[in-house]
Amino acid sequence: MRKKLPIGIESFEDFSKENFYYIDKTMFIADLLHNGGKVNLFTRPRRFGKSLNLSMLKAFFEVGTDKTLFDGLAISEQTELCEKYMGKFPVISISLKSVEGPDYPAACAALRSVIGMEALRFRFLADSSRLSGEERRLYLQLIEVSKTQDNLFAMQDAVLLTSLKTLAQLLSKHYGNQVILFIDEYDVPLDKAFQEGYYHEMLSCIRSLLNNALKTNEYLYFAVLTGCLRISRESIFTGLNNLNVMTITDAYFNEAFGFTESEVEKLLTDYGLEDARETMRDWYNGYQFGNTSIYCPWDVIKYTQALLKDPHAEPENYWANTSGNAMIRRFIGKANRQTRSEIERLIDGNSITKSINQELTYSELDSSIDNLWSVLFTTGYLTQKGPKFGKMYPLAIPNREIRELFITQIQEWFKEETRAEPEKLERFCTAFPNGDASRIEELLNAYLWKSISIRDTAVKKEMKENFFHGILLGLLQYENNWEIESNAESGEGYSDISIKTENRIGVIIEIKYAEDGDLESSCQEALRQIKEKRYDAALLKDGMKKIITYGIAFYKKYCKVILG
Repeated sequence: MRKKLPIGIESFEDFSKENFYYIDKTMFIADLLHNGGKVNLFTRPRRFGKSLNLSMLKAFFEVGTDKTLFDGLAISEQTELCEKYMGKFPVISISLKSVEGPDYPAACAALRSVIGMEALRFRFLADSSRLSGEERRLYLQLIEVSKTQDNLFAMQDAVLLTSLKTLAQLLSKHYGNQVILFIDEYDVPLDKAFQEGYYHEMLSCIRSLLNNALKTNEYLYFAVLTGCLRISRESIFTGLNNLNVMTITDAYFNEAFGFTESEVEKLLTDYGLEDARETMRDWYNGYQFGNTSIYCPWDVIKYTQALLKDPHAEPENYWANTSGNAMIRRFIGKANRQTRSEIERLIDGNSITKSINQELTYSELDSSIDNLWSVLFTTGYLTQKGPKFGKMYPLAIPNREIRELFITQIQEWFKEETRAEPEKLERFCTAFPNGDASRIEELLNAYLWKSISIRDTAVKKEMKENFFHGILLGLLQYENNWEIESNAESGEGYSDISIKTENRIGVIIEIKYAEDGDLESSCQEALRQIKEKRYDAALLKDGMKKIITYGIAFYKKYCKVILG
């Protein structure tokens, strides 16, 4: 019987207890013990298994662990290591991914709750004979709950800032051993605070919390932090000299997060989906971690799930659907003409070389377009393609999924930009029912010249046509009094865009991309298609008194419009 696919599973224990499919990453434990430091920070894009790996580490090291969870896994063959480390340490494990709010007090309350809930796992400390009366009172301060608001931990600010160190001290004294600390998504509170406008308050809080827990903490055996961004040492890890940072550019620990080519091939074989290898590679591979090509695990698992339900399922943009992509929108919005040209080259499958700074503060993100290049790189929207020279990295879009995400965000940005000029947009829309092809062509070319386009090499013709289809549709949707359909069934096929106006004038638009640059021929081809497939049938049936047809062809940043 096939194992269940682990959709959204972040608890390592569930893989064994609930019979989920697991790609064995347990040798990460040995690598960490042999090559890690006192405080280890791993930065990886979202959805690459950071939370699951921390759950695995907790399950391995924590006192009282179920050792059978690791039966048959690679780490179990390291018998001496398992004997020395498995189940031998008190473990503090928190995730900061939920620490957010509209203002600092709300976010701080969320942080108190996260730490308070973790402290509650160790209720035995309240009665521990190995602690003094004063130490037991310190523990009670960590789990103090407000009487006025449900589930809100009301520990005082001074208690909060030292809470992780205090909890480590109490656990260490109770067990007679040092503590291991895991902090998942350490940078999320800063990201949320930056977006909501209380960044400096949250920065001060997180800096004090982490420095108290990680710097010269005699109760700490080692710590692991994960996040997307490597926040500069000066802003958050001030004075922390024992920080061991592993980013996506480092050549070690490069297979611990994400799936390798061989791991994906085995998964597909195990589920009888070998024929999907090329599609899976085209859409979801291409992230370069150190010297290893990596797949996004979330995408692989989701597409595998889709194929098991429908062998002909088309791949989707699963990564983009997991959270917002405001970073790309912010980047595109700040792009000058040169940057827009560089984005066009990236979408076309080429690489560009940029100086990358992996240590930034959030306050620096918007200070220059160069910093946004760095963020796109560290968060997985761009990846390294080829050897670097100093801080100069050759960057490329990793796969088709991210390429389509860029295209979608460009279309949304384009819609916002054009609607900033309502009078010009009104003239553009009015030209369609008026049969004014020259006006449409003039204004559309003006829009294209200022926009980001798709060039004509690596990207398939269908994708290019879909891109310009989306651009044109976004412009036409400005007219609220029209009924607009995209890919509407009519006659013997599906017309690209059909419009019903208030005056019962129907408009049919067929879009082509001129691969050879012959715009005239492509327009005529579009008009022939409208006529031969009788795309006017549905509009006539719906009572349109007059039908106007357009063939519109695109090539790079140029277009031609011919009236049928």
